[in-house]
Amino acid sequence: MNNNSTLGFLLHDVARLLRKRFEQRAKCLGLTRSQWQALAYLAQNEGIHQGGLAEILEIEPITLVRILDKLAERGLIERRQHPTDRRIWLLYMREEAHPLMAEMREIGEMTRGEALDGIPQEQRELLFEILSGMKTNLVQACRTPLAANETNHG
Repeated sequence: MNNNSTLGFLLHDVARLLRKRFEQRAKCLGLTRSQWQALAYLAQNEGIHQGGLAEILEIEPITLVRILDKLAERGLIERRQHPTDRRIWLLYMREEAHPLMAEMREIGEMTRGEALDGIPQEQRELLFEILSGMKTNLVQACRTPLAANETNHG
C-alpha cells in the first residue's frame, strides 16, 4: 500500500488513539466520552438550543437528550426555556462545570503533548495547516452533490 491509500486509515487511527488516551486520563472525572464532548461543544456555544447542539455533534436529538439529562443530574448544565418559543430549550453551562472544563482542557493539552512529542514546532504548524485545508476541502466537497457517474465507484 502506498501513502495515499492509507491516509484515511492513519487519520482514523490517530483520532481513535487520541480519544483513547484522553479517556484513560479523564476516567477519574466520571464522564463518558459523549458527555465530555457535549460539554466541550456547549462551552463554545452557550445558549444554543438542543437541536443545534445535536447537529454540531452529529448525533440524533433523542441521543443528546439522554446525555444532557445525565449532565443536568450532575448539576453541570441547565436548560432554560426560549423566551418566545416554549417548545425550545436553550442550554447553558452551570458554574459547577467550569472547574471540570479546566481539568478537561489540561488533560487535552497533556494528551496532545504526548501525541506531538518529538515533533518540531514548524512541523506541528504545517500539520495543522494541512489538516485544516483538508477539512475545508472536504466540507466543501460534502456540500456538492455527486454526479450520477461518481456514485457507482467502489
